[in-house]
Amino acid sequence: MSYNTILLAKADGLATITLNAPERLNAVSRKMIAELKTCWEELAVDTSVRAVMLTGAGRGFCAGADLADPDREASATADSGAALEKYFNPVIRLMRTIPKPVVSAVNGVAAGVGMSFALASDIAIAGKSASFLQAFARIGLLPDGGSTWFLPRLAGDQRARALAMLAPQIPAEKARDWGLIWDVVEDAELMPKATEIALKLAAGPTLALARIKEALNQSSGNDLATQLDVERDAQRELGRSEDFKEGVAAFLAKRKANFKGK
Repeated sequence: MSYNTILLAKADGLATITLNAPERLNAVSRKMIAELKTCWEELAVDTSVRAVMLTGAGRGFCAGADLADPDREASATADSGAALEKYFNPVIRLMRTIPKPVVSAVNGVAAGVGMSFALASDIAIAGKSASFLQAFARIGLLPDGGSTWFLPRLAGDQRARALAMLAPQIPAEKARDWGLIWDVVEDAELMPKATEIALKLAAGPTLALARIKEALNQSSGNDLATQLDVERDAQRELGRSEDFKEGVAAFLAKRKANFKGK
């Protein structure tokens, strides 16, 4: 389907979602988050898509929720959790559970839920001019989009609390050093590098990548014994897959594997 606030392109097994409100640094309006939800639902069942990349148009990745959105309820009695329940939370859940690798290419500022989008991806790579900001406390809210879950697991408890409570804007290299993102590259190299990574994942053993993602998601709530069982069950399935047979054959023949995700 066509969208008005985002762009969706598909090629070579890779779907690229571009937040497309550059005049507002891709701040998320109600219409945009509704379209994002529909888009992620579409990609989850599209068998031609083997990996997904998320980025922003113009000079910003995403400046967070659009506080000037005319469709946003701003009264003192407005239910601020309703939009989370209906739109934002499903998007984060889809990003984490879709059985396909998700890469975020962070250009410029990633603030508020924009930072949450980056944290929710499997691999986030940023340009050197990018920055990250948990802006919520600045307007009297707490981090959402899963950030209260992601931050302590990625950056540690003290950094998570400082990022959430003091709301500093940190540069991309600090975000990398703190474990919030995977890598930082020169701005001009961001899209080529992120696309290279995403295409590599799309051409990879996507059934195995899906099981890796699933196992890592489960690990945060499991003890070691339970996680060993998760690994056993997934490995049993993968050991019978066509991709495993192809991977072994390619290794022995010293050639590049041709994975089908089966």
